[in-house]
Amino acid sequence: MTDNELLLAISDIMEKKIKAEAEPIKAEIKAIKDDIETVKNEQKRINLIIENEIRSDIRILAENYMPAAKKYEKAAAKMEAMQADIDVMKNVIREHSEKLQKIS
Repeated sequence: MTDNELLLAISDIMEKKIKAEAEPIKAEIKAIKDDIETVKNEQKRINLIIENEIRSDIRILAENYMPAAKKYEKAAAKMEAMQADIDVMKNVIREHSEKLQKIS
């Protein structure tokens, strides 16, 4: 066997060994690429859900919340005023009751 034949044989053996060891790596790379593609698709799906459903729901909630919050604010101010009026009325009734008790 000549040196060239020996080198070709060694080269052939090395090439087969490298290919054999590279196959699992290629398979792993393909699996990783598939996983990345799956994640990208899922991300697109989630973004669509956020855009089409959640944002519109939040917008609708905000549109309904603002008028309700303003009504509550007005009602709270009225309730405070009514409570103050009730407190005054209680005091006046108490005073009148005491005066009526003294008279009778």
